[in-house]
Amino acid sequence: MHVVELAFTPAPERLAARPAHRETLARLHAEGSLVTAGPWADDSGALLVFALDRPALEAVLRDDPYYRRTPGVEVRSVREWRPVVGDRRQGT
Repeated sequence: MHVVELAFTPAPERLAARPAHRETLARLHAEGSLVTAGPWADDSGALLVFALDRPALEAVLRDDPYYRRTPGVEVRSVREWRPVVGDRRQGT
């Protein structure tokens, strides 16, 4: 699994791009690639948890313009994550 942390600014381009981005997130979740995602309570960024290996995640980040080409969105970190409990893929 991988965790992606985003940072936001109030750029109008970010808000305009958000509906299409959220449609992509819904599709990835339905496919099982995205475990969970959502903004911080203060809307300063977001956290996304993907059930993907690094090459597949890089393809997601490349193909959704929200991550790389939308003003007001910065990918702060991409980290591999190994949950101890709650990994729905393992039934724990």
